[in-house]
Amino acid sequence: MGAPGLKLFSGPPLQKSSGQLQIFNDQKTLILPDFFNIGWMATLDDNKLISEITIPGTHDALALHGGPLAKCQAWSLEDQLKAGIRYFDLRVSGEGLKIKHGIFDQNITFPEVQNTIKIFLSAYPTEIVLVRVKPVSSLKKKVPDLVENKINKAISWVDSSMPRIGQVRGKIVYVQKNNFKLGVPLTETDEKGDYRVTNVEKKMKKIREHLDRAKESLKNGSRSLFMSYSSGTGIGTIVGLLKWLTPKRVAEKINPLLYNYLQCASNENPKPYFGIIAMDFPGFDLIQMVIDPTTESETNNLETAL
Repeated sequence: MGAPGLKLFSGPPLQKSSGQLQIFNDQKTLILPDFFNIGWMATLDDNKLISEITIPGTHDALALHGGPLAKCQAWSLEDQLKAGIRYFDLRVSGEGLKIKHGIFDQNITFPEVQNTIKIFLSAYPTEIVLVRVKPVSSLKKKVPDLVENKINKAISWVDSSMPRIGQVRGKIVYVQKNNFKLGVPLTETDEKGDYRVTNVEKKMKKIREHLDRAKESLKNGSRSLFMSYSSGTGIGTIVGLLKWLTPKRVAEKINPLLYNYLQCASNENPKPYFGIIAMDFPGFDLIQMVIDPTTESETNNLETAL
């Protein structure tokens, strides 16, 4: 069920990893190791709620254009899916349902995103892809209805009840956001303004607090879908601008710290789960660490100040 499905995607063939640990990635080309199983959700227990696992995601998932102030990711949607990302944050605008980041058009529409995910799920029916639609910019109030009219209900979960994994394999699970009311409700651990970064150490402290909150709530039986961000930017603040803390620059510093946090969490018994972790510029090994904190790497002891 693995390799044959890759033929359904456009673009160059996958390259193989050189074995070097990749935690931050700003390269367009996806490089996967020989051992990686794209359909990693196949081993998950069908009876678990989707809120009871840790899901790697991307913040502003398709922000590939707009220069250093706007760009948050390096890989295309197809490549993010292949690399293991299973949550996508989409900013949707106008009658054409274009994906945007601020004023920058990302050269893809919501129907095109849905079709790409549909093709992926046809190749890997064990997988589940979570999508959050955030209406922005033009016709903001009309976007939810426009999106709903385009949703392929046959491959979508739009109910507000939390599904079990077995119920939604091969489906897109929609996640509620503000006036987009379809799908499962979300508890965001970030507070207003937490995305603004003027000091990386303080940002990581907040990320740890947010992940600890999600971990404890889920351990205590919460059935909510928690989400925490590791993304951030200093652009928009004087200090952050002077330090040139673009999304890429923040991710370059934060991603290794996040990797180590998750690695330390793997020593707990039982192994914790965190809900969704939405990242900027994640490397393959960071995604793997989100999927399974017990993952061993050749160089998995990074010297970072936690």
